[in-house]
Order: sequence, then structure tokens, then C-alpha cells
Amino acid sequence: MKSARLYLAGLGLAVVAVPLGAWIWWSQASAPPQPTGSRQPVEVQIGSGTSANQIGHELERAGLIRSTTAWKLWSRWLMLQGQGEGFQAGVYRLSPDQSLGAIAQTIWAGDVVQASLTIPEGWNLRQMAKSFEAKGYFKAEDFLRAASDIPYDRYAWLPPNLPHLEGFLFPDTYQFPTGGVTPEAVIGHMLDRFEQAVLPLHQNRQSQTQLTLREWVTLASIVEKEAVIPAERPRIAGVFSQRLQQGIPLGADPTVEYSLGIQQTPDKPLTLVQVNTPSVYNTYLNAGLPPTPIASPGIASLKAALAPERTDYLYFMARYDGTHIFSRTLEEHQTAQARVQDGRAQ
Repeated sequence: MKSARLYLAGLGLAVVAVPLGAWIWWSQASAPPQPTGSRQPVEVQIGSGTSANQIGHELERAGLIRSTTAWKLWSRWLMLQGQGEGFQAGVYRLSPDQSLGAIAQTIWAGDVVQASLTIPEGWNLRQMAKSFEAKGYFKAEDFLRAASDIPYDRYAWLPPNLPHLEGFLFPDTYQFPTGGVTPEAVIGHMLDRFEQAVLPLHQNRQSQTQLTLREWVTLASIVEKEAVIPAERPRIAGVFSQRLQQGIPLGADPTVEYSLGIQQTPDKPLTLVQVNTPSVYNTYLNAGLPPTPIASPGIASLKAALAPERTDYLYFMARYDGTHIFSRTLEEHQTAQARVQDGRAQ
């Protein structure tokens, strides 16, 4: 958070000699008395680079203080203490019932309003970007641009040659300041959570999988997009693991959706043309894993990809109620497809 610079020319120690009675008046110089129930908290935004005098005028206009002169003296006193970097930019929720001193200390300490934002499991970068923009944090394009600047200097564990941070921004509920937050700061918080919650799982895997970090998160992201019922995650991971071992294309719809930037629905499933559209992410046309994750997987999907169920299933078919029919052979799979389609047609 950037400090709001103070332009306090001509500071002196004269403030120390202010008579005690005047000092008490200054410290209590809050807004004029108002009828009971009307003194509601007010949100004030302090921009980066705002001077102490400007802050005082904004507080006066908001009805939070009655004396900008008292504000100037409080500002000088705080500066003379030599603690902190100055008044902090951001959004503050302040009450007219607070003393001037309490208001000044709040802004000096940077006690900004915090907003809770949940990033669901299975979201991709585009979805995150739209959400941040919708909530007024910053533009979606700024977030996507920042997510393509890989911070290897701070997170050396990130896989090499990543084109973006897809899959490595951990889905969770975060508290962010409502003002002054940057895409880089948000990404830093999310990478920190990945480092704390996810990285130890791979580091302590005890040879459960030979997948690299990048491969593991990629597989987990596909499991995350395919699985709806928690109990099926290990089995779906097992099917994909079997296909990888046998060199069979994964045939995962979510990889096609990701490559095309679309989302199919029961009423609008993927078309044959879409499934046959060339892309490095299309796991119908390419064997093996796509080059990067396709979403941010949650812990359950990461654990499933780390320890997939041992199975001889090679196929699964969605029932459109969240569950899947698992099959061992292509013939069984085609029978399951026909049964599901017949059921939907009735």
C-alpha cells in the first residue's frame, strides 16, 4: 500500500508547547453534534499522493472533523513521532463519533476497509479477471497481463517456461483492501496460499506419482472440471492416469472448452466441429496432458490426482445429474452413451 505523501513544510517543535487545554480541544475536534441515529459511518477514499492538508479538507467535507487547523496539528504531531511512513492510501470507514485523534491514527496506521472475495475451485484466469473487474478492483485486462508476468524471483518453485499462471492461483476466500489493491498484490496473495497449502503435498508425495509439479496441477485441473460428485474424483483421476499410461488421448471436454473459451451446457453440448478444432489444449486430438492447467484445482482434486484410484476403467460418461457411468471398453462406453441419450430424449 502506497503512503499518501505529507507536505509538511516548516515543521517545528512548537506543537509540543501548545497549551494543554487547546491540545485537548484539538484532539476531540470531531464533527459537530447531530441528532441521535444520524451519525452513521462514512467511507472515505484517500488517493495515493494525497497531502495531509488535502486529507483534512476531505474529512471536513465528509462531516467527520470540524477543524482542519486541529487536523494539521495532529498531522505534525504524528510526523514528529517518527513512526510509520505517513498517512496511507485506501478506503476507510470512519465515524463522526470518533475523535479527530482516532481518525488520524486510523488513516496513519492504514486500517483500511477489507472486502471478502471468494475464488471458487475450477475457475480459470478469465473468470477471475472478470470477477475482479466487476467488483471494481481493477480492469480484467490488467489482471490477465499481470498473470502472464511470472514472478520467478519470488516464487522459484514455479515450473519453468510458464506462459501464464493458470492453475497456480489457489482458489480460496481472500481479504483484500477495497482501495489501492493491484493485480500484482492479489496474485502474490494467491501464490502465497498455493505455496502454503499445495506445494507441501507434492514435495511429500512419497513417490505416489512421477508427475512433475506442472503435470500434476494440470491433471488435477482437468479432474476438477470433470468431477461433480466428490467421491468420483479419485476414480476420474484413475481413468485419466490409465489413459496417460497407455498413450490414449484423454478426450476431456473441458480442455476443448478451455481452448475455445466457451462452456457447454446440457442444452448446448460440444459439436463435432468444436471437438475437431485443432489446439494444443484439445485432448481429443492430442495424446498426453495439455501444456498448462486449464483452471485452478482445489485440494480434493489435487489429492485425487496425486493418488488416483487403481482401476481398469478407461471411459466415463456424464449422466447430467453430476454422476458418471464408468466403462472398461469402448463398446461399454458407447452403450452407456446411447442409454444416456435415450433417457434425455424421453
